[in-house]
Order: sequence, then C-alpha cells, then structure tokens
Amino acid sequence: MRIKCLFVAFVAVFAMSSSAMPASQNTPSMAIGNVTSQPIGHYDFCQRYRSECGPVRDLKAVDLNADTWALVTKVNLSVNRMITPATDKEVYGVEEFWAYPTTAGDCEDFALLKRRILIQRGISPSNLLMTVVRKPDGEGHAVLTLRTSQGDFILDNLENEVKLWTETPYSFIKRQASNNAGRWVTIENGRDVLVGALR
Repeated sequence: MRIKCLFVAFVAVFAMSSSAMPASQNTPSMAIGNVTSQPIGHYDFCQRYRSECGPVRDLKAVDLNADTWALVTKVNLSVNRMITPATDKEVYGVEEFWAYPTTAGDCEDFALLKRRILIQRGISPSNLLMTVVRKPDGEGHAVLTLRTSQGDFILDNLENEVKLWTETPYSFIKRQASNNAGRWVTIENGRDVLVGALR
C-alpha cells in the first residue's frame, strides 16, 4: 500500500499541546498478528540504513513516567513545528521515499525523525515502531507508535497531542515488530468502525 499523506494547515501548530501525563489506566495494547510485508519505502530505507533495521534486544515496554511523557510530547510537538509538510514528489522527485527530513517531508519522514530523536534520548527501538494506518477517508498514513507500560501511544504529524491509539480516528494495519526493526507484523485488533476525522 502506498502511503499518501494529506496535509492540512497547522492553524494551531504553535499552541502548546497538553503536557499533563495521561491518567493511569488499563488500556489494552495493540494485538499483534503474523509477520507481513514490509512497506517498499521502509525496505528501501533499510537498504540505506542497515544498522537501524535489525534485531532489537531490549524488549521491555518503556515505563511511562512524568519525565518520559514530557520528552515524548516535546519531541512530537517540536518535530511537527520544525518540518514543513511536503510530498515525496515535491522533496525528492519520486512518489515514495522514506528519509530523515531536514526542512520538509511527509508523514513517514516526520515519524522517522521522531523515532531517531527518541532513540538518541534513550528509548529502546523496540518501543518506537513505525506504523501504517488508514485514515477515515481511506487514505494510507504513517505514524509512530510508542509502546509503554500504560498502552500504545501515537505520535502523529497531523496531531500535536500524543494520544492513546484507541483515541485516534485510524484503522491500524501493520507496524514494525518489537524484536526486529526490519520486520513488520499485522495489527489484529484494528477497529473496523471508524469515528469522524480530526481534520
């Protein structure tokens, strides 16, 4: 599935997102299924960044404490502010190209940069998973899933607030495997009934 990112004007992009930690709750994490196809854009990315696409050792879900929450929400907001939304065609001259953006990029580029920064800040790659979803309008989209002790949270270039995956309008298709950043697995409990779009 080719991922198309529909961009919107960030009217409130400079508004501060909520930095309050989510209330402790017993939210189920995504149920993972079988190994599935790797998006072609991620396959090409892994050919260029082989060291970032192999087995992962630290598999424990990250502890969602106040410091981790502050870091994650700050990174999500700062990358959303820093990178200008643009298609791969506009930036690279091709339809699909996963890369670390410097000034402009599309949804998977935002997610890759957030992942890289959070890994550099000490969060295990097993907890920072590139994820393919379907928007309510049927369009493919990429987000970053943060796997935590309190459930799975979504970092999204279309949303400045970090939300539980169950609080997004998306149908979840597949994501990177926690134990190997070069493998992808299906998400078995993606919702069939979608709520209204945020944008």
